[in-house]
Amino acid sequence: MKPIPFFFFNTKTGKKEAFLPKDSNSVTIYSCGPTVYNFAHIGNIRSFLFVDILRRSLLLGGYKLNQSMNITDIDDKIINASIKQNISVEEFTKPWTEAFFKDLETLQIQRLEHYPKATESIDDMVSLVEILQSNGLAYEREGNVYFSIQKFQRYGELSKIDVSGMKSGVRYDADEYEKDDVRDFVLWKNQKTKEEKCWHTRIGMGRPGWHLECSAMIRKIYGTGVDIHTGGIDLLFPHHENEFAQSVGAYPEEQFVGTWLHCEHLLVDGEKMSKSKGNFYTLRDILEKGFEPKVIRFHLISAHYRSKLNFSLAKLEESKVALDRIQNTIYRLLETGSLWNQIPEESLIKNFSLKEIETLNSDFLNAIADDLNIPKALATLFEFVRLVNLTLDQSKDEISNEFYEESLVFFCKLNSLFAVFSFEKTKETLDGISEEWILKQISNRKIAKQNKDFATADNIRKELELKGILLADTKEGNTTWKKAL
Repeated sequence: MKPIPFFFFNTKTGKKEAFLPKDSNSVTIYSCGPTVYNFAHIGNIRSFLFVDILRRSLLLGGYKLNQSMNITDIDDKIINASIKQNISVEEFTKPWTEAFFKDLETLQIQRLEHYPKATESIDDMVSLVEILQSNGLAYEREGNVYFSIQKFQRYGELSKIDVSGMKSGVRYDADEYEKDDVRDFVLWKNQKTKEEKCWHTRIGMGRPGWHLECSAMIRKIYGTGVDIHTGGIDLLFPHHENEFAQSVGAYPEEQFVGTWLHCEHLLVDGEKMSKSKGNFYTLRDILEKGFEPKVIRFHLISAHYRSKLNFSLAKLEESKVALDRIQNTIYRLLETGSLWNQIPEESLIKNFSLKEIETLNSDFLNAIADDLNIPKALATLFEFVRLVNLTLDQSKDEISNEFYEESLVFFCKLNSLFAVFSFEKTKETLDGISEEWILKQISNRKIAKQNKDFATADNIRKELELKGILLADTKEGNTTWKKAL
């Protein structure tokens, strides 16, 4: 099957354009990953989920993928912390690396093909520095090697930063620096103290600068550039601008990146996340508040990746209600009996014979192909939920087996992107109470209300409340449930 056409907003060109990978059927993607010195905060988690949505969307579109995400396991923060704790860099980073992969597993984020570590790519970084030196773009001062911005005429092309007023020869040694601070950046850092982790190499004793790592690892894995490079918008300058300069400076005849994609910031209750404000959360912090991983995932992927996402505990509650509504619809489909535990395994790219479902399928694929428009894809999902519930409200004799089957297949297809739905026959909820029983009570209550038997409907609600189950009636006439806190 020929992959469907995608359109992405390319940061480099500043416009949405047709995606044209070098190989028409296979896509290479590199994403900036974690610096493993602590738990990832939910802003980091959002960017990792963005990569997952990109991956799942392209797979749904019919592409084969070859993806990488680096793990920065050497930088100023890591070195200082390891020295303070009197342990090696490897000992310090190991548990934080494991925590990163645990977070991915918890949120159903698919594993990529490559997770290169900076400390395992030192030779590749040294080779890149040597090429930059031979091309006249790097120079040495007191054992440090710097990239000369003024000698690279295309500096600022990616981030559109103005370099006209920069001072010649001003250098910066730290791994990170302030926005709009345009200086020659360090490629290789000389060992400052005997306790500092270092390597003996052809360009001297020391360790790589942060910006150098990604350029070298892309070259190591792919032998050239990549179709897509992703990261948070905060990495656009200086990190990605410096990556661009290094890679294009070393290999000017090659295309480094075809499409640059950047994920916007996450806000918490409308403000920038900060420990001093008390609005700083890791995934574990949110889990400890009683929210399920699927609810967290659903909320964090709900906004367009190029829009700021306003995270809040109240919005998580709203996501829980919305997710319960969708899940209840799936359970209603599964209540037909003959389809218990028999969800078809059709290809995710199949067309549907029922016109209404095929139209929604087309809308869904068009949404994700249009620069990963998840809000539009969610609108299609909720329209599908409405269709299914309206159909299931009819007599079972009026509903075809084809409708049950294709509806479940489409839910499976939707879940291959959202990864938050369950297709199990029953689910134990509280003290042995099954999901099936709860949904049956909700159905009985709905019938009682339709018959204007409000006393019975009220008694059913009270019985559920006594068992720790709270009901919520939606504007559309549906009912969702959740456990009482």
